[in-house]
Amino acid sequence: MRRLPSATRDWLTGPGLTRLWEGVRKRLESNGVQATGSLRLTAMNAQERNDLSLLLGKPVTGTTVTVRLDMLDARLRASAAGLGLRQTLEELGPPLTDRRAARADATARREQVWSSLTSSLDASPLADQEWPRQWYDLLRRAGVPRGVTPEAAVWTLQQAVQVLTTLLGPERGGARGRGELAAMATGSAHGLDDGTWLARLVQRGVALAHGTEFPDDAAGRRALWRLVSVTPDEVSSTVLTYGLRPDGEGWRERALRERAEYRAEAHLTPRDLHSLRLQLPAGTLIHICENPRVVEAAADAACVQPLVCTSGSAATVVLTLLDALAATGCRFAYHGDFDWPGIALANRVIRRYEALPWRMDTADYEHLAARSQAEGIPQLALDGEPVNSDWDPDLAPAMTALGVALHEEATLDLLVADLSRLA
Repeated sequence: MRRLPSATRDWLTGPGLTRLWEGVRKRLESNGVQATGSLRLTAMNAQERNDLSLLLGKPVTGTTVTVRLDMLDARLRASAAGLGLRQTLEELGPPLTDRRAARADATARREQVWSSLTSSLDASPLADQEWPRQWYDLLRRAGVPRGVTPEAAVWTLQQAVQVLTTLLGPERGGARGRGELAAMATGSAHGLDDGTWLARLVQRGVALAHGTEFPDDAAGRRALWRLVSVTPDEVSSTVLTYGLRPDGEGWRERALRERAEYRAEAHLTPRDLHSLRLQLPAGTLIHICENPRVVEAAADAACVQPLVCTSGSAATVVLTLLDALAATGCRFAYHGDFDWPGIALANRVIRRYEALPWRMDTADYEHLAARSQAEGIPQLALDGEPVNSDWDPDLAPAMTALGVALHEEATLDLLVADLSRLA
């Protein structure tokens, strides 16, 4: 392949032709890399007019000029460059991109995703059922998630058809664990974990097949898995509790009361919560904290008040427990960190359960900030966007003014004192 002579290259890359090549490159990349059409340059300076005159072989006197690309192509071929317009731009770099062809290729690859799904469904035992067409239409409208390549999308959709065939086809098996099902389909026990695209695809198919709404929370998604005899993992996530004394003579209720009697904390799994009869006397006040250190301190001090810990985020298992306690008529009081994520979490819990703020007012914050400063405790900077508290409109401005974040450990002695008092 012929290369540009070095002297010609140096002249063509001069500042007088920079705007010309930029404009020509955009035009070629948008029209299939063909030297057709024209380019209009405006507000040209003296250097640009001079260099363009030399390049075109005719005088350019005005500040605006229209350059025909076919004539520029012919002129370059006949010049010392000896190359056409496309080859010249490739030599000057970077390589040209045929954006029209790239768009057509991307469209074809996207279409291949859906034609592949159609073929997979037509060839599967699900083809005679009614819901797969709805599933296909729903997925096509939603599209492929950002960042998923067409090749990965084809593979994932084929896996979804395979899993749905296992769950809803004519030869469906008995009960199985979600990890087992995921390993069979993907080779990984985590292939159907909550949040994965494959899990959402399968869950939407199950929901359509059973005529139910697609759930928007983890508890609903677990219930959806159970419709097709799939057991989600119900033992790895836990909620940390202290002092719960439910009624009932089942061994789980007795075990909780015994741990409360011995001032020991208890970790409850979703599986425990399905089997527990969480019946407490109506009106029982349940304190809620954010950090496990509060539970540890309450147990060390043999506190008498029941306590539930969100462990920083109030996961589904935490909300499941609190929902069950609320259903029995329990009342709640909440304390968390004095930082912006802590205030946001407090808002969610207080709204959901109409909980009382527990040492979470402006006066509490200012007292703790002053006390920690007087005791020489290093101050933790308050970072992030302010969050207004539902229960005290003065709290966010006070926190912003002081700029100090206070975690629950700063309040530990006061919280333990509250938990030590008999109701």
